[in-house]
Amino acid sequence: MNDEPISARLALSREPASKIFGTGDKNLRSICRALDVKATYRDGYLSVTGGSAAVERAIAVFMRLEHELMVSGSLSPHSVDAALSFPESHDESLELSVPGRAGRIIPKTSGQEEYLLAIKSSEIVFCIGPAGTGKTFLAVASAVAALTDGQVERIIISRPAVEAGESLGFLPGDLQQKIDPYLKPVYDALDDTLSPARVRRAIDNRVIEVAPLAYMRGRTLNNAFVILDEAQNTTITQLKMFLTRLGYSSRAVITGDITQIDLKPWSSSGLVAIRDILSGIPGIQFTYLDQNDVVRHPLVQRIIHAFEKATETGGEK
Repeated sequence: MNDEPISARLALSREPASKIFGTGDKNLRSICRALDVKATYRDGYLSVTGGSAAVERAIAVFMRLEHELMVSGSLSPHSVDAALSFPESHDESLELSVPGRAGRIIPKTSGQEEYLLAIKSSEIVFCIGPAGTGKTFLAVASAVAALTDGQVERIIISRPAVEAGESLGFLPGDLQQKIDPYLKPVYDALDDTLSPARVRRAIDNRVIEVAPLAYMRGRTLNNAFVILDEAQNTTITQLKMFLTRLGYSSRAVITGDITQIDLKPWSSSGLVAIRDILSGIPGIQFTYLDQNDVVRHPLVQRIIHAFEKATETGGEK
């Protein structure tokens, strides 16, 4: 089928155009090379020429970058790659507004969009996917946005402390010092979405509570946004205990990467078993992210793909 060359124009003010095109037009050249189009900028308009499908996609990419720049105030190093992978207009109702330096957060991939939609529409959401896909960050951002909007009264974040093969009792320090090493990714996300000073105040006031999974037993969590991170390292009994803590006006997000299970044996992971048990229950939704949703360095996508391929061919035991 012939794809006749066409031209299209996009109104784009000079200042955002400069930021989108990048230093020395690096981003502009990358987009043109990736989509096999030519582009020129003059008098507030970006003109793109090439095959009709490529031009349509290029315009969508530039519009997405313009929107990200408008809501976030800047473009991150992976913005161009993300826009090329997911140029389609997203549901603006899924944007998250947080008081921290992250500002307004938009889904950068179709998988992230499905994840945020699930959080918005379901009381319990499981998100399963590899590192770098935004599982923890988007869960924490959603919790902070819900707290800021008054939808919940507190945020409770938990994580199993099994990665190093040590029990909390054998680690030095008080409870907070024992669990802090396991929760660094969570604190990073809180600092980005709320700010370090606000996080400290919220923890002191028990508006935000960070606790190991073992300390959830026997509690009822009302009016709370509850997050269980690294759930691949929980047993099915632990997962059941956690899920049955949920009280009125609360919601829960459970995240994990089933390719990084530290439990022995691997099959004892509750996150693997829970899908068959809870699948199809109203109010519970499972979402899956993959290498296409990675928003770190582009090499991370290729590393994940290589490991997946090795596992499929029996190269990893």
